[in-house]
Amino acid sequence: MKHTYKITGMTCNGCRNSVQEKLTKVPGVTGVSVDLEQEKAIIEMQSHISIEELQTVLSEKYTISEIMEDRFINISNKETRSVNPEKTKLQELQPLLIILGYILVSSILLHYKNWNTTDVMLDFMGLFYIVFSFFKILDLKGFPGSFRMYDPLAKVIPAYGWIYPFIETVLGLFFLMRFQISIALIATLIILGITTIGVTKTLLDKKSIQCACLGTALKLPMTEATFIENAIMIVMAIIMLIQIF
Repeated sequence: MKHTYKITGMTCNGCRNSVQEKLTKVPGVTGVSVDLEQEKAIIEMQSHISIEELQTVLSEKYTISEIMEDRFINISNKETRSVNPEKTKLQELQPLLIILGYILVSSILLHYKNWNTTDVMLDFMGLFYIVFSFFKILDLKGFPGSFRMYDPLAKVIPAYGWIYPFIETVLGLFFLMRFQISIALIATLIILGITTIGVTKTLLDKKSIQCACLGTALKLPMTEATFIENAIMIVMAIIMLIQIF
């Protein structure tokens, strides 16, 4: 079942991430989506959870109350869907797919005259890191909270979430400048491998949370596409390490 709640007291993305993280940990909750601007939270749960129980996990700064939607009772299902249509997975992931498409095309065009598959892969990985780190740095305060919700290392070491965008920037420069490629490839396997473990667990638990791959500027759901995105980078890193060694 899915319920909509009003949450007051949130002033920034850090607040939103904190509220979402705490509500996600409530027993019986299977998914949480918090909207800072509308002060609204949509909570999916296995069985009804009282307001008192939800309020208990939040700090005194935040107040949660259920939004009554009786006014929608007389609206037909068809009309409801037309007013607030649900997005398909493809529509939700459109920003991510467009960005990946641009990165791929750019990498190919840089070498179409003197084709070299290895150089195309290195430039793809470099541009991938640079572009994705840019979106994370756009909201450096909000990113660590979202990232910590599924990355195992960020859960244990919160500071890792703060430095992660800069690690991506450095790795991107290493690939683009062809500097210490072996180290960059090994680092890619480690950091994306850790993240992929967290993504896989989130997908298996069927939890509905926001993906932080593009920071918090773009609201993307955690889906199989996030796993595939990391898997592509990991496979590329493995192929190039095999070539090197």
